[in-house]
Amino acid sequence: MKAEEKIVLARILDLSSDYLAGGYKRNRNEYNFTDDPAEKPRLPLAYTTEESVESDSDLIDTEKPIAAEIAECKACGLAASRTNTVPGEGSQSPLVMVIGAGPGAEEEAKGRPFVGNAGQLLDRMLASIGLYRGKNCFIANMVKCRPPGNRDPEPSETAACYPFLERQILLLRPLVILCAGRVAAQNLLKTSEGINALRGKFTEIKIAETSIPVLPIFHPGEIIKDNKLRNPAWEDLKTLRSRLASMNSEYAASTVSFSDKTDA
Repeated sequence: MKAEEKIVLARILDLSSDYLAGGYKRNRNEYNFTDDPAEKPRLPLAYTTEESVESDSDLIDTEKPIAAEIAECKACGLAASRTNTVPGEGSQSPLVMVIGAGPGAEEEAKGRPFVGNAGQLLDRMLASIGLYRGKNCFIANMVKCRPPGNRDPEPSETAACYPFLERQILLLRPLVILCAGRVAAQNLLKTSEGINALRGKFTEIKIAETSIPVLPIFHPGEIIKDNKLRNPAWEDLKTLRSRLASMNSEYAASTVSFSDKTDA
């Protein structure tokens, strides 16, 4: 409460007291109230910017926070070499959940997914169709610890981490899952097909009787390496935009004026 509001309230109470005591206004000293300290907003499910990061305890809260369980997990060998775990971040009720393979060096250092050059491109790609981490997206990885040398996670490592990812998906209930790159797509769709065969097409997966469409796309890191992938990547984003618009009228209305060109 502001100091001015406290003064007004105190004067009203004083007048009421004087009236009840005999009807005469008594002289009183001036009040010296101060404003209440502003409460820091809480983000119960995920943080969205570096400035808002407090600790992993601000990430996905269940009966026992998933992030806390991830930080304590030693189910695979990645735990022995990790510096920080990277549970994920984003909206509590996302339209889209983006899933990559695993954190890199910068992600491990900050405890946040997709924050390097590939992550910055991912943010621009999502923004080109009205999607933003923290507003209507959640971003995570198949594995929550960095594989040494940024190698692909091994099957035993993705298997050890999958229960965490599955719980995140069930808690968040995204309309669509966007798989960034071959590793995430192959693991989530349980296929050996390459990303060129998988990209741009929706495949339904079922998790605890819940069906969710999955769209694989090129990993932003690969797009940085090969400029020729930008046009097909944009076509995939338009495919995602069209599907989301058919599923959510609010999103459809918010993107009606978006151009079909991008410089992502």
